[in-house]
Amino acid sequence: MPDLSLDTRTGLPDALRVLLAEHPREAWEAHPQFHGLVSFWLDRHMMFRRLLEALEAEAQGALDGNRDARRFAAALSQYGGMLVNNLHGHHQIEDHHYFPVLAARDARVARGFEILDADHHALDGILNGFVTTTNDAIQTLTKTGAVTDAAGAFHGDLTRLAGLLDRHLTDEEEVVVPVILKYGADGLG
Repeated sequence: MPDLSLDTRTGLPDALRVLLAEHPREAWEAHPQFHGLVSFWLDRHMMFRRLLEALEAEAQGALDGNRDARRFAAALSQYGGMLVNNLHGHHQIEDHHYFPVLAARDARVARGFEILDADHHALDGILNGFVTTTNDAIQTLTKTGAVTDAAGAFHGDLTRLAGLLDRHLTDEEEVVVPVILKYGADGLG
């Protein structure tokens, strides 16, 4: 069996994407079950991606010399805090409520939910490191005003987080959305 840990996989095996074949991504919005929980849940995922993009833009701007220390520190605090806090809450709801309900609906994809739960535990550690790196960058900015030093360390950690989170969100969407489209959202609201 291939290594399916978050930091090594490039996607989920086809056996766990069986419902995606029945409900391909390009047909999701037209499905009667899309509006409501599915669209709300995908909007949350889009919010995480947009926060990562905002952090990337701020870090790149700082590396390019286009951000002062105060603005960069404020952006890291605001966007970083929103990202981490919302991800933790989102993952708790999924792990304790959504995943158990959805996994029981189709045994063919139950292993996918175990993998996604393991991702959440891996992401907890990565997010803790991200918080430390972000706080270190903010302290550097506050104490020394060294924007490029703070941005360099932060940017590397952000790039790693963004790649892993995108892998997780994509895989999660390809398991969760088809289950809801096929079986409905009853018991999830």
